[in-house]
Amino acid sequence: MTESSRARGESWLAGANLRPTRQRVLLASLLVGDGRDRHVTAEWLHDAARASGDKVSLATVYNTLRAFTEAGLVQEITVDGTGSYFDTKLDDHPHFYWEEEGRLSDAGTEALEIVNLPDAPDGMEVTKVDVVIRLRNKR
Repeated sequence: MTESSRARGESWLAGANLRPTRQRVLLASLLVGDGRDRHVTAEWLHDAARASGDKVSLATVYNTLRAFTEAGLVQEITVDGTGSYFDTKLDDHPHFYWEEEGRLSDAGTEALEIVNLPDAPDGMEVTKVDVVIRLRNKR
């Protein structure tokens, strides 16, 4: 971990008033240390942490991602019932899910229109609409 990626990770945590534990700083640095947006799974982040030479359990990675989500630092994108991706880009935007690669990426918004949503049930309000466009090679 470079000093600049560590500083960026610490600043990211401080902006959400999260205590900068060793594990949080490590995982934050891996997520935002280079300034690029990412779509990661807990398993990817765990592997990246291990590759950096730090020991972090997969349970710690899941708990940390949950804390990051609750603090508004990442958004969770559920593609199917088997797992989630965590996105560091927080604005509303659609995603492509590349089925054969198991990869999530941002999709363009220029042609997207969401109109005529059904009315929310009584006492409820729509807070967000997630758009995940699944892709596979033509057969």
